[in-house]
Amino acid sequence: MGRYYYDYYEPSKPKKVKDGIKAKNQRGSFGNTWWSKRWISVLESFGWSNRLQRGRTYARKGQVVDIDIDKGKIKSHVQGSRPKPYKVEIKMVEISDKDWEKVADAMAEQAIFAAKLLAGEMPEDIEEAFKTARVNLFPDESDIETDCSCPDWANPCKHIAAVYYLLGERFDEDPFLIFLLRGHSKDEMMDMLRRRRAESSQPSETEAQADEEIEELSDFETPELSASASFWEFKENADNFKVEIKSPEVEMGAIKKLGKPPFWNYRKDLFEVLKSTYNAASKSTGQKT
Repeated sequence: MGRYYYDYYEPSKPKKVKDGIKAKNQRGSFGNTWWSKRWISVLESFGWSNRLQRGRTYARKGQVVDIDIDKGKIKSHVQGSRPKPYKVEIKMVEISDKDWEKVADAMAEQAIFAAKLLAGEMPEDIEEAFKTARVNLFPDESDIETDCSCPDWANPCKHIAAVYYLLGERFDEDPFLIFLLRGHSKDEMMDMLRRRRAESSQPSETEAQADEEIEELSDFETPELSASASFWEFKENADNFKVEIKSPEVEMGAIKKLGKPPFWNYRKDLFEVLKSTYNAASKSTGQKT
């Protein structure tokens, strides 16, 4: 066992991992979205900056074997210098059902919250909805409990820190994972919002449009091409056919709803690639799409 004194730890070389989870960001800061960056900044605000730095290399080299995220907890295995990977467990205090109801009340007042979340985006002012219920979306230091089977006394150790960084990148892909760690799944969250929207009386034109977009994103499925010859028939009078191009409330909502295709294995984010194409197309039409 290594001997540790204060902030000193004996250096060791971790064993290589086959098919380990490697961070997408191999240099610079972790996370691409404001909410993943917020996650890292919250952790660093606890005075963990130096300890977290030790996990960057592990995250980028692919030393994390797996990550399992469930309500209020994360379980992971991280390969260190010993033959057997270390077991990492991170627990997070769940928000009570009563407080979640208050959060849903605040979120339901703005239909665009649900529309953006369904499209894989975290509304920038969503934390205000949690403050209404006097709870935090992102945890305080007292909300987090961790354990690692390694001999390092520091908390977080480099194995826990590596998982923290990779969690940030997971949040990039699915912001609902933050809700899951606080006690509610995506389906539970959206059911609460839909129920409240259905109970509200006479929504305004803006709210009605947002509600319609929520349903379109919820029910969106990849269309199947029909083998019938009638599939290609245009039954309406072409003279009366008009196309209106306008900016949607949620940028690239349908594509984000579909998620990253299984064939996409490139380092660059697919949505960023498509976004530049959308912007180029919009210039040729004179419209922002």
